[in-house]
Amino acid sequence: MAVSGSSLHKSLLGLCAACVLFLAGCSADIDDYQQAQPKLDIFSYFQGDSVAYGMVQDYTHKQTRRFSVKIRGDVVGPTLTLHEDFIYDDGEKQTRVWHIRKLTDGSFSGTAGDIIGTATGHQAGNAFNWKYDMDVTASGSTHRLTFDDWIFQQDDKHLFNVTSLKKFGVEVAKVTLFFEKK
Repeated sequence: MAVSGSSLHKSLLGLCAACVLFLAGCSADIDDYQQAQPKLDIFSYFQGDSVAYGMVQDYTHKQTRRFSVKIRGDVVGPTLTLHEDFIYDDGEKQTRVWHIRKLTDGSFSGTAGDIIGTATGHQAGNAFNWKYDMDVTASGSTHRLTFDDWIFQQDDKHLFNVTSLKKFGVEVAKVTLFFEKK
């Protein structure tokens, strides 16, 4: 049976849409980690000093940047303030200060000078999921990206973090970090 270019294009679009919906339905949910140990408490973990080492990968999985972060956390009541000092492999330095509040329903909200609006977070078992939007400059252009952060506690001193950066729902980059408590 012959297939016209137009009908093939429509079929491929339909298949792509079905795949996107299927994959969205298969994504992890914070409740999947309810029983995972050790239990992560971001306020306890980030109180004091920690360091992180990370990398950025583009959509082809090519490593595009490496960085280290010195972090100092202060907890006052229901608020964790994180002072993050980044140093990138090209010498660029960046500072971010997060103000993260634990809400009465157990969820989290946060602000930082360079994020858009308010970040939202949820915690269960050894996992913490953090979502926010940020304007990111790359190759001289600024892009608004959605960050989907997943942090997992390995043991008392170590966390793993994988962040998906998306534009229009499509992953354009990934950040991987390893945290160590001092």
